[in-house]
Amino acid sequence: MKIAILSLFPEMFEGFLNASIIGRARQGGLLNVQTVDIRPYSDKKHKNTDDYPFGGGAGMVMMAQPIVDAVRDVRRQGFEGPCIYLSPRGKPLTQSKVVELAQHDGLVLLCGHYEGVDQRAIDLVVDEEISLGDFVLTGGELAAMALTDAVARYVPGVLGSDESTEEESFSAGLLEYPQYTRPRVYEGLEAPEVLLSGDHAWIRAWRRELAILCTLRMRPDLFETAAMTEKERAGIIRRAEEEG
Repeated sequence: MKIAILSLFPEMFEGFLNASIIGRARQGGLLNVQTVDIRPYSDKKHKNTDDYPFGGGAGMVMMAQPIVDAVRDVRRQGFEGPCIYLSPRGKPLTQSKVVELAQHDGLVLLCGHYEGVDQRAIDLVVDEEISLGDFVLTGGELAAMALTDAVARYVPGVLGSDESTEEESFSAGLLEYPQYTRPRVYEGLEAPEVLLSGDHAWIRAWRRELAILCTLRMRPDLFETAAMTEKERAGIIRRAEEEG
């Protein structure tokens, strides 16, 4: 997968792109993620990329020309797929949207800054606006990192095991079950016996029950729409009531 990230501050991505899973995926040729500095595309003498908003108001607005030229240039370089503007007014990012975006061969991510982007740039080159949630960041860089990381997990070979994405939170509409590792007992707390039993059917049943219970307690909004039988739903509600 090829991802171009357009930003006024490409240096922010250095650690993210060269460490951990993303770094190894890039080194292994599974991901081609490039950061693109928007400033050199400005046609202004001093490479300005922002100006005062028409109509007045606080702050500055990113100008359309450098953004449009930058997006069109990366398109010529072979970066295909939708152009996504990371914006607090965009549609919330969900796991289903992540899976959808991962089906593309490439993405172009636009990081806004200051008070936003001239609407004409959005009209001309942006396909979709996406938000991480109902809060405001100083720029779109952190959101672009989060989106890149989430999508990269679905690129074959990046995680090394397809089961990692199949069993994690949200993949089945539920939060993930609790995880344990060595030692068996830590500060008086013991890992559940079922996980050490070797009985895989029992383990699967336990994990599903705990996933449903965690979803009910932490994200009741997801619990209402998660796929489960009425028997499972009633049983978990009863257990939660008994445990308080």
